[in-house]
Amino acid sequence: MRIGIGYDVHKLVENRKLIIGGVEIPCDKGLDGHSDADVLIHAIIDSILGAMSKRDIGYLFPDTDDSYKDIDSKLLLGNVVDLMEYAEYKIGNIDCVIIAQSPKMSPYIEQMQEVLSYILKTDIENINIKATTTEKLGFEGKGLGISAQAVCLLEKIIK
Repeated sequence: MRIGIGYDVHKLVENRKLIIGGVEIPCDKGLDGHSDADVLIHAIIDSILGAMSKRDIGYLFPDTDDSYKDIDSKLLLGNVVDLMEYAEYKIGNIDCVIIAQSPKMSPYIEQMQEVLSYILKTDIENINIKATTTEKLGFEGKGLGISAQAVCLLEKIIK
């Protein structure tokens, strides 16, 4: 077994879609980034890469590469799943948290779990997503951005 941790943060801006966990969430602002800025998927990617000792999302998918401009983060996660399978690992479980003052994430968590379990090729029970506010403290609490953290346990595939 291998464990990895991931963290990502993006600032909220106007004229962008808010996509978290592969799900578009109605909001008057979205997250700014080179890709679609999906903080949850980016944190999950980093947790998987960390568990495999493969550095991080910025190393694998650099923001200096225009081929990743506005890319759907679900595609990036699919590429990481391919690397994971090539290394003969599978998801044991993933536990993550989205930190945002608003909008409320709870109505979208089940859909996020469905999307992620499909891409990660694992049972939905292996994906846990929580959401919290910061009680109006810090940049998340002031509505300036959203962050996410993830921990991933990988299991070796036994053939």
